[in-house]
Amino acid sequence: MPGVWQGLGVLLSLQLALLGLASDPCYDAARRPRYCLPEPADLAAGRPVQASATCGRPPQRLCAFRHPGDASSRRCRLCDGADPAAAHPAAYLTDAGGEATCWQSGPVANASLTLALGGRFELLYVALRFCSPRPHSLALYKSTDHGHSWTPFQFFSARCPQAYGLPPASAVSKASDHEAICTAAQTDPTPLVGGLVAFMPLAGRPLARAFEYSPVLQDWVTATDLRVALDRRHRGLGLRGREASYGVSELQVGGRCRCNGHAARCGAAGPGGAPQCQCRHNTAGPECETCRAFYCDRPWQRATPSDAHECVACECNRHSHRCRFNMELYKLSGRRSGGVCLNCRHHTAGRHCHYCQPGFKRDLARPITSRRACKACQCHPIGAVGSMCNQTTGQCQCKMGVTGLTCNRCAQGFQQSRTAHIPCIRVQEVMTTTAAYPLEWNTGTECQTHCNPSHGRVHMNLRKYCKKDYVLHAQLLATVESGEWWQFTTSVLAVYRQRQVPIRRGEQPLWVPRQDLACGCLLLQVGKAYLVIGNDAESPDPARLVLDRNSLALPWRNVWAHKLRRFQQQNRRGNCRSP
Repeated sequence: MPGVWQGLGVLLSLQLALLGLASDPCYDAARRPRYCLPEPADLAAGRPVQASATCGRPPQRLCAFRHPGDASSRRCRLCDGADPAAAHPAAYLTDAGGEATCWQSGPVANASLTLALGGRFELLYVALRFCSPRPHSLALYKSTDHGHSWTPFQFFSARCPQAYGLPPASAVSKASDHEAICTAAQTDPTPLVGGLVAFMPLAGRPLARAFEYSPVLQDWVTATDLRVALDRRHRGLGLRGREASYGVSELQVGGRCRCNGHAARCGAAGPGGAPQCQCRHNTAGPECETCRAFYCDRPWQRATPSDAHECVACECNRHSHRCRFNMELYKLSGRRSGGVCLNCRHHTAGRHCHYCQPGFKRDLARPITSRRACKACQCHPIGAVGSMCNQTTGQCQCKMGVTGLTCNRCAQGFQQSRTAHIPCIRVQEVMTTTAAYPLEWNTGTECQTHCNPSHGRVHMNLRKYCKKDYVLHAQLLATVESGEWWQFTTSVLAVYRQRQVPIRRGEQPLWVPRQDLACGCLLLQVGKAYLVIGNDAESPDPARLVLDRNSLALPWRNVWAHKLRRFQQQNRRGNCRSP
């Protein structure tokens, strides 16, 4: 039986949880986010009110009317602050007594009531129920900085120009949509008791229907404190000045927590006693005024009836829990995504942690969201140039003469050396004049007149170096016949003298006339490295790298590198002069 009860308890808890999700006003039945607001409440109920004047200190005789329309129903009583039964403190303004209790100011010309709301709220209405005749002139002020500064909210007066310097207005124009106006309404002294003065901040405002799209009106109804200024009483009502008083039985302030359309409930007070919105839509803050951590792929916006503007999580492929928002990226993406992931883990990198760090390659057998999506390149510490490899293939960058995915063995034609700097050296071979191409040697007069190949030793000095347009160290990788030309795939390893049309390092095509190879003007073999020397003026196509009978291609010797670098430095100093 205990197991049965336990199972029923779990089932009940699950049903209650589902019911709570279904009844969440901030989401519809399909769990799509929607605009939501907290329920309105009386923000003044039970809160202390600070009055500038209160009768009873010392005790004094005050008179008031018993019937709303009977001026002869005057009744006088003693107000004594020391006697709870005869006192009329400001606490009566917001207590639960309603019209049965009443605050009295005493015989003063003007008085003020100040109410601290305890936080930022959006006000819906302000209502005062009087236990004395309504005042001749009354002003409402609001503060948005907890009483440090005050802004006019509304003026009531039978004589607006004399009392407040404003013309009487019965309607609000668009130009004054966020400004206080003065009206003569609700200033008549009758009823003599129980009269009401009520103000609704959005009533009559031209843009009130578009309130959720108007930041100006949203700020207009926002307040942290409220002040009521009772500036002048009506005269000639049968009350002597020393017996007349301002009297208010109820002060009500209707409003709701300012949650920017992202919360339907306002919970327990936060720091400093301010109410805290129970934020939804992945928002956070006392007023749901920002996005939760990691939910900043789009900029925060206030919710509207047409769009809840839910905060969206950054896409980090499960490799990060932190991100930041970048407005430039957001605009470039067509306002779809602006999140930038921070501190990517599991050896990933990039805005979305979507590729591997240097020194790691993708394991294509695992999804990018896997913790093991990236694995180390494992480049050989001696055979590889560094620890980085191709992100997709995993191919490490090998030193000259080294091959393999991780650069762990010598290439064909190379053998292991005894130095880590040059781990593989070329196998010394006997030079032959046998070409590696299916050519028919023509030893007749045509080749004798075509070129005069020199097979002797070539001495390179600064003078000869300066006469050439380009000097290269290149290795022949492959070849293919193309009509009257042979196209070599060449890896340019170093450029010791640059021509007018720049030659870049790396793989590029090298063109050799078919007849020049057939006649032995150039002796070339795939897999070998050469010192290539030529002039642009003698080349049939200066835009391409062409070797012909006027060029030199000498089997590379390592001792040349130091000498050529020295020539290169002298050329940069200006020691090469045009012939």
